[in-house]
Amino acid sequence: MARILLYTGKGGVGKTSIAAATALLCADRGLRTIVLSTDIAHSLADAFEVPLGPEPTQIAPNLDGQEPDVYYNIARYWRTIQSYVSELFAWRGLDEVMAEEMTVLPGMDELGNLLWIADHVNAGTYDVIVVDAAPTGETLRLLSLPDASRWWIERIAPIGRRVSRLGRPMLERILGIPIPRDEVFAAAERLLDRLADVHRLLSDPDQTSVRITLALDKLSVAEARRSFTYFHLFGYPSDLVIANRILPPDVGGYFAELRRLQQQYLPQVEGAFAPVPVRTVPFFDREMVGMDRLREVGEALFASDDPTTVFYRGRPYEVLRENGQYTLKLELPFASREDVQLSRTGQELVLNVGGWRRSLVLPRALLEAPARGAKMDGQTLRIRFDAPKRAPQGARR
Repeated sequence: MARILLYTGKGGVGKTSIAAATALLCADRGLRTIVLSTDIAHSLADAFEVPLGPEPTQIAPNLDGQEPDVYYNIARYWRTIQSYVSELFAWRGLDEVMAEEMTVLPGMDELGNLLWIADHVNAGTYDVIVVDAAPTGETLRLLSLPDASRWWIERIAPIGRRVSRLGRPMLERILGIPIPRDEVFAAAERLLDRLADVHRLLSDPDQTSVRITLALDKLSVAEARRSFTYFHLFGYPSDLVIANRILPPDVGGYFAELRRLQQQYLPQVEGAFAPVPVRTVPFFDREMVGMDRLREVGEALFASDDPTTVFYRGRPYEVLRENGQYTLKLELPFASREDVQLSRTGQELVLNVGGWRRSLVLPRALLEAPARGAKMDGQTLRIRFDAPKRAPQGARR
């Protein structure tokens, strides 16, 4: 079972260097490793000082690198869907070249990059898959795609397929536009099923760890706190926080005040993210690019420890039975009572935290249990349910 290590953080905090250094350390210790970028602005090749492309390229013994390309991903994952969209744009009068360009819809590049992770797991080629993810906001949007896709699969696709089968020729004559054929819907459903597989992989705490890289400054720490909340909200396990570019004790002059501020923030970060461990990487006196320099970063971060270790295990939510009632506990680090809004629709519990929404499918035990209230207990949201009434013996359900 391949370990997936996903590194994210605010832009400019050095997450690419940390991801590259982790991958190189894993490879040096004998693990078959690939490091790939899900960031549109790839910089892995710059970090290693080697050219990388849309397919895995060997960087060093046991180590491959990859910078996926949007057009390559489209050809690989959704050629059928692209052909229909191209046909639709051509109907609007665009020439063939322009229609092809317009089929690159927003989010396709990130989506394709995400699917590569599942491909590498399924192929069984690697022991470790290190992901240099996009800055935090883009990563959160990327990781919410599998959740959002379920709504399309369950509600929209079946209707669209029935319309396509029963009325496509007539609708095309009436509307004068091409209507998706059944194979287009089938291709979309296959694609979204793959996304569901990705969600399963990335939310498995035995297989995946999300690691947050930050700088010891106000903006970076604030963003790390928010992203930590949202990773828990979507069920992605975070096991390590990395404070990067820590100035040494003997720094003086111009950097003395910055060193003082860093030392002020460090205990705050360690306390705020506990029990998730916080590790530090020093500020080096040279550019940390190339193999030798990246090895220094990896050794500074992990020393003799195994980079693939799960450094913290925590459950995003659990259901307890207490005094004849059920309680659903959901960890929402750094979220306040005012941030959280709840609603329930059938089998789903909808949570709004800040600007993010997640639909949580309720466990079977709670499907018929009426909700009785919710409260924030520290960093834990507790939602109380009455025990569901048992159906009379012999009654049909």
